[in-house]
Amino acid sequence: MQYDVVVVGGGIQGVGVAQAAAAAGYSVLLLEKTALAAATSSASSKLIHGGLRYLESVQFGLVRESLKERALLLELAPELVKRVDMHIPVYRSSSRSSGKISIGLWLYRILSGFDDDSEFSRVHRSQWSALDGLRTDDLMAVFRYREAQTDDASLTRAVWASAESLGAELAMPADLMSAECHPAGCEIVYRQGEKELSVEAGVLVNCAGPWGTEVIGRVTPALTGPEVDLVQGAHLLLPPSLKHHFYLEAPDDRRAVFALPWNNRLLIGTTETLHKGDPAKAACTREEQDYLLRTLQHYFPSLDVSTSNVESFAGLRVLPKVEGSAFGRSREVLFHADNEEQPRLLSVMGGKLTTYRATAEQVIERLAPSLPRRRAVASTRELPLNPA
Repeated sequence: MQYDVVVVGGGIQGVGVAQAAAAAGYSVLLLEKTALAAATSSASSKLIHGGLRYLESVQFGLVRESLKERALLLELAPELVKRVDMHIPVYRSSSRSSGKISIGLWLYRILSGFDDDSEFSRVHRSQWSALDGLRTDDLMAVFRYREAQTDDASLTRAVWASAESLGAELAMPADLMSAECHPAGCEIVYRQGEKELSVEAGVLVNCAGPWGTEVIGRVTPALTGPEVDLVQGAHLLLPPSLKHHFYLEAPDDRRAVFALPWNNRLLIGTTETLHKGDPAKAACTREEQDYLLRTLQHYFPSLDVSTSNVESFAGLRVLPKVEGSAFGRSREVLFHADNEEQPRLLSVMGGKLTTYRATAEQVIERLAPSLPRRRAVASTRELPLNPA
């Protein structure tokens, strides 16, 4: 068999690339080792958001792109992506003053192009008592602004259903064994069940997420991958207790932590812990659980945070390897090609759930010199996404 594009990895980035490639008229095969959205793409904070905290690290381009994609997903996937009002409490001891938060939210508005979902306000003091028992000692202000929320795994499956409707094919469970890339294309061998199968492709796109460097290691000629870290984001699921969505500052280290009603549960996360070893073994540690529960108890002292009712999950972010905390590292997607001018292997590492579609568009643009001319059959900017 021969395909224009073979994609490895059935997370949101992989299905996004498959959808974009099929929409551009290319023949596509997606290889997924276990199940769609089996790892990081079902272990996010469930937010479709601009990334307000990325303004602090001056990632303005990423925030602008994220806000545009948020607006588009609200239009394309109304059953899967829902608007929610976020609340930011500011205390006398907070590291970010009311003035700084206000400036950040104004910048958010500007970067969004002043769309309707960028408006924000202060919650009047008379309404603080209705905010789920939020601690009011030394509370200076509460800001309300808008983001969006989704079921990340359901969104991933919906994007794949769209790709499949355009002719993309899926091999699952299928494990990439090897790939040999040369100037004319790639010869790919994968295992499906007891069978070892081979296909030819114009290009191979590595969207294996935390397993991305492992995939690169199975390709010949040998290629050095980018310097990356796997950074774990752990979340807790508790019984339903909050009606409002909160963006909190962890008292331990001043990081952003979200407390969100989700699927009739309370979701709280996330952490940033360096992960070593097998990506499949990512799991919330006791230290991470204590950190998140401590943050929750700090802001909602009357809340019962008994650990007997706590469930947890963890996903791995692929971030550029740099010294220091993961908090300020770039969340821009990393592209790594065997040949920048005419790539046959393109690795897509990191990136955000919110911007998967824009990332996929960039992938197709980078691959164009290596692929035959095809007539586009659709635009991902216009394809509706429905629950699969």
